[in-house]
Amino acid sequence: MTGDQTSQPGMEESAPWRRVHPVSPMVRGWLVVVAFLYFFGQNALNNIFGSGELPPEAEKDWDFTPSVLLVIAAGIGILVVIMVGFFLSWYFTKYQVTDRHVQVNSGVVFRQQRQARIDRVQAIDIVQPLVARIFGLAELKFEVADSGSTAMRLAYIKIAAAKVLRNDILARAAGLKQEREAGPAAEGPAPEVAAEPVASVPPSPEAPERTVAVVPPPRLIAATLLSPWLAAVLLFVISMIVATVASDGQISLFYLIPGLIGVVPVLWGQFNQGYNFRAAMSEDGLRLSYGLLETSHQTVPPGRVQAVMVTQGIIWRRFGWYRVVVNVAGYGNQEGSLRSTLLPVGTRQDVLNVLSIVLPEPGTDRPSELVGAGIGGSGSSEGFITSPRSARWLSPFAYRRQGFAVTETALLSRAGVLTHSLVIIPHERIQGIFLTQGPLNRPLGLTGIEFCTTDGPISPRVKQMSLETGRELFMSQASRAARARRLKDRDHWLEEENHE
Repeated sequence: MTGDQTSQPGMEESAPWRRVHPVSPMVRGWLVVVAFLYFFGQNALNNIFGSGELPPEAEKDWDFTPSVLLVIAAGIGILVVIMVGFFLSWYFTKYQVTDRHVQVNSGVVFRQQRQARIDRVQAIDIVQPLVARIFGLAELKFEVADSGSTAMRLAYIKIAAAKVLRNDILARAAGLKQEREAGPAAEGPAPEVAAEPVASVPPSPEAPERTVAVVPPPRLIAATLLSPWLAAVLLFVISMIVATVASDGQISLFYLIPGLIGVVPVLWGQFNQGYNFRAAMSEDGLRLSYGLLETSHQTVPPGRVQAVMVTQGIIWRRFGWYRVVVNVAGYGNQEGSLRSTLLPVGTRQDVLNVLSIVLPEPGTDRPSELVGAGIGGSGSSEGFITSPRSARWLSPFAYRRQGFAVTETALLSRAGVLTHSLVIIPHERIQGIFLTQGPLNRPLGLTGIEFCTTDGPISPRVKQMSLETGRELFMSQASRAARARRLKDRDHWLEEENHE
């Protein structure tokens, strides 16, 4: 997200510019250095020792010929150029934190200025790739409302400084007012660019946290191997093997190789994202940490969650496992798909613990029973309104289950037979409502309702309601959403809680 770079009065004029850690370019470009050293070293050694013996003129005291020395000098020169490029990249990369914005300037030839408004920051992730972990560094990823993807990155600073900076920015985004320490930084012209990556204001203390969900590695491995899509892949592979045997080899198994190779990144992504997964509750919101080679630390403020979905596949049902994903403004549909997972695999109690944080006001005195009916129930229990009998012609197995319920603060929509799903949408997060009636629904007097939220893995909708029920829900929900938006502004949710 690129914004206006004009300076703001007061605080912004005196906020110092900071540089990232000096080894940041090396962390970003280590693969280039390794590749250069490998290929150059391999070629140089082949040229020098490829024949199995030293050149005659170089046998005495390893006196290499001028051509060999020229190759070595060229390699050293290229390496020096790379190092100079890394230095310039570090020198021209700096950031500034003000009361209103976080700004990052980078680029040597082509200058780039990135800016994120603090009041639009939805979440901040701390990411540590493997090489960054070796140097104790971390990258901050800023998610900004309506950006659709990662708006800005700050890479790399010390992990301790990254935590301090994240806590401070989240505190400001939550509406907290911090007092500045009187000092040289608050007087006179802006100071010189500082080399130490520390926050420009007295740091906000890290909010205490309480663990609410942990994913043990054995459960993660079992859940990954028992996922429905992997079972479908295994069934396809088995069917191909049977077909090959039955056709006396006329069907080649070679065509399975690309598909099987494509499965590996998906399996690795799920395993890496769920490994060492931990969810904790704090005043900042729901804190998530996970990762094997690349570790990530997320903080999801509850007021920024647009919709929540709990799913349970037919294979997981036997073990009582569930998955929780969310729509968060700024995550979008691409890179944010993995980071939209609040719980990769957990028990029912884990689900209730997570929901109690991201949806602290369920609007009912029986939240556990309501969620239970939404995840695995059917019929009209706990106030759910289901599809009429006429829907059995289109959904003979699902019409008794699919339906919706409304509380004072949220709308719940459930669906699915093989995979149960429950979607929860706070009233104030509904941005639009559409009443739809397709050619199959029209003769049966059925209609569907779609609810618009921010982009993400969840597309909230209510399926196959009677026309009368659909119209009533359409009108009443539009009124509830408008009223909820007027009465409650969660952009400064933390400030409201602290004032209570």
